[in-house]
Amino acid sequence: MTDTSADSGAPAARDLSDRDRAVLAAVDAGFDRALDDLKALVRIPSVAWDAYDPAHVQASAEAVAALAEGTGVFERVSIERAPIGDTEALGQPAVLAVRAAKNGKPSILLYAHHDVQPWGDEALWRTKPFEPTEIDGRLYGRGASDDKAGVITHIAAIRALAEVGDPDLGIALFIEGEEEHGSRSFKNFLRQHADVLSADLIVVADSDNWSTEIPALTVALRGNAAFNVRLTTLEHASHSGMFGGAVPDAMMAFSKLAASFWNADGSVAVAGLTDADLDVPEQTEEHIRTEAGVLEGVDLIGSGPVLSRLWGKPAITITGVDAPSVPDASNTILPTVRFRLSARIAPGQSSAEAFAALERHIAEHTPFGAHIEYDNVDLGDPFLVDTSGWGAAAAKQAMADAWGAGAVETGIGGSIPFIADLVQQFPAAQILVTGVEDPGTMAHSPNESQHLGVLRRAIGAEALLLSRAAERSE
Repeated sequence: MTDTSADSGAPAARDLSDRDRAVLAAVDAGFDRALDDLKALVRIPSVAWDAYDPAHVQASAEAVAALAEGTGVFERVSIERAPIGDTEALGQPAVLAVRAAKNGKPSILLYAHHDVQPWGDEALWRTKPFEPTEIDGRLYGRGASDDKAGVITHIAAIRALAEVGDPDLGIALFIEGEEEHGSRSFKNFLRQHADVLSADLIVVADSDNWSTEIPALTVALRGNAAFNVRLTTLEHASHSGMFGGAVPDAMMAFSKLAASFWNADGSVAVAGLTDADLDVPEQTEEHIRTEAGVLEGVDLIGSGPVLSRLWGKPAITITGVDAPSVPDASNTILPTVRFRLSARIAPGQSSAEAFAALERHIAEHTPFGAHIEYDNVDLGDPFLVDTSGWGAAAAKQAMADAWGAGAVETGIGGSIPFIADLVQQFPAAQILVTGVEDPGTMAHSPNESQHLGVLRRAIGAEALLLSRAAERSE
């Protein structure tokens, strides 16, 4: 990891060639069009979760396919669906646009996703979630940043490349339709289309930047182990006055089990979950408090440098509980409680090992002999990027030239589990994790927004990377 100091080793902006200047001029000239395209995508409520209308995801895929067609550079553009696991059920529609490399030039795979998170309570939004609205240099709306801005970054960069002269670079554009729903058909999609997706360099535009003025290349990602747990103590509900004090109810058992996941300082207390020793940039706790909206008087959790807690240590969150709501509460001993546990796994440990450790912990800490069942297990491995190849050096130089500031190598606390699938399917490819988000984006939250200056500079950096890659011979 690098820090943000002047001697960090990050490349500085350099004198640009005539072609570089032409590429960046094309990005600037096409930015208003790119912004209009982004707004059009944001208006489509493309939530891929089972409870939402899949027609919106299909409409979003069709809109992205039309943008890819409109670049004029691809030999084939199609909307594809792959099976989910070993079932006959198909995943959500993804866009695949391809053209082969010529004359010994390298191939690049550009990835983003067009599905979005649910919008939640509209009362918490300052704007309508699917009516893109510009306020103070940011575009508000669900998916405005995560990850429809990533889609537009690829489209606009390809347009700029074509504007200055279409080179012989091989390009595969893969815009997934279910990343926010677990990328359930991702592995099969890679297998089905391995011949056209195989590339020398893979760019995943689905991450963060250090700030609105300093770009980042993400080099460490935590993995995830998420699953539902059903805890049951009774055959049926009973009167809490008649039996309370002698009969263990499921909510009591759940509360005691839940408390066992954390130490007194909030750090994870599950034996077998490991830490990663990462060299992290300096960051103040106050900065994190401000970004996360921590209330005055509320302490942060864990110990050690704050970024090491976010990037290199495990975390456990209970993200949902099936239990009666307060308005529906009655004097009843509950027979069963179902909850979803989401664990983030530090780099260096497989998600399978982490899940096994969590299963052992639950078995050892479930009180009163309550019965335990699992369902909907979702595992994704962490990832450490190899930055020794030409791709990382070229990406960081392109960022420096487009942003006017050296790139910081960062980790993120979130997970992009499918990157491990990319490594497995294409072990020889270099993988870069870039993004258009910044600390104020609030992805997955109400009032998600995209900083427009960041979007412009991200497009410029990717366009320079593509242009310079086209000058290489493989």
